[in-house]
Amino acid sequence: MKELILGGARSGKSGFAQQRALASGLPVIYLATAQAGDPEMAERIARHRAERPTDWGLVEEPLALAAALRAHAAPDRCLLVDCLTLWLNNLLAASDARLSDEISALLKTLPTLPGQVLLVSNEVGQGIVPANPLARRFRDEAGWLHQAVAARCDRATFIIAGLPLTLKDCFA
Repeated sequence: MKELILGGARSGKSGFAQQRALASGLPVIYLATAQAGDPEMAERIARHRAERPTDWGLVEEPLALAAALRAHAAPDRCLLVDCLTLWLNNLLAASDARLSDEISALLKTLPTLPGQVLLVSNEVGQGIVPANPLARRFRDEAGWLHQAVAARCDRATFIIAGLPLTLKDCFA
């Protein structure tokens, strides 16, 4: 089962994803895409790490997400990716070719993965049009990525104010 979990900043999406992972009853591997580029981000990463169960595995992969998913997916395992928008940001900073290749690899890989996969991402397209070209491109790329990932997932959930709203559920 693959699930996309979307929400705005501080919406509760990561906590919801962690609850889903715990409820699976499976061993969990947390795939972190964040990079600690400054002290504030390092603090955020440390806080997220402290909030997770200590028996969860951890894989830090800021770019090659599809390869990490293929390497760690198993029928008896839950993978929790947090988050796609940080991964997208990392790719935008790398190169257009890497961005295209990695997104294509993710979209090709998702339907083939065994086990449970939870993908957390920030919904950034509900606000105003950003003032600069890079921010507009990020918003557009995130929207396209979310549409493509949601199409390949069995379930999509939107979190707002800590409350889940089911957008898609192939098991209902």
